[in-house]
Amino acid sequence: MPDIVHRIGIKAPITRVYAALATVDGVAGWWTRNTSGDARVGGAITFRFENAEGVELGRFDVNVTALDGDQLVRWHVVAGPDEWVGTDIEFALAEEGDFTIVRFGHRRWREEVEFMAHCSMKWATFLLSLRAYVESGTGRPSPDDLKIDNWN
Repeated sequence: MPDIVHRIGIKAPITRVYAALATVDGVAGWWTRNTSGDARVGGAITFRFENAEGVELGRFDVNVTALDGDQLVRWHVVAGPDEWVGTDIEFALAEEGDFTIVRFGHRRWREEVEFMAHCSMKWATFLLSLRAYVESGTGRPSPDDLKIDNWN
């Protein structure tokens, strides 16, 4: 099963990066403003992506499967695009010097398809949004995210 993986360094304490990944308000600051739910282990979170006019472009739901101190956030996708259902989204954190390193994985895709390529690029832009959010307080969550192609 193919995976999307990325690595990014963020110049901020690990606790601040973890808060941006492990809370609804944190995720809304860098991924999509329309984030709701319960970010505790066993909870469910819904993410909605809209265009500037408020028209929904997509949505999906995850179950929170792991929160390990300031080290790990993991979600299991239970609803959304067919290619995403059954996949796992993981953020593993480690401190290295002045950086918190985020090792990102969107794992267990059934097959490598064009939508996976789109999602890989979008994940990269959203991880840059995460870094901006944590370092400066201002990210680029949807609908203000960087548009990369005709699918968003």
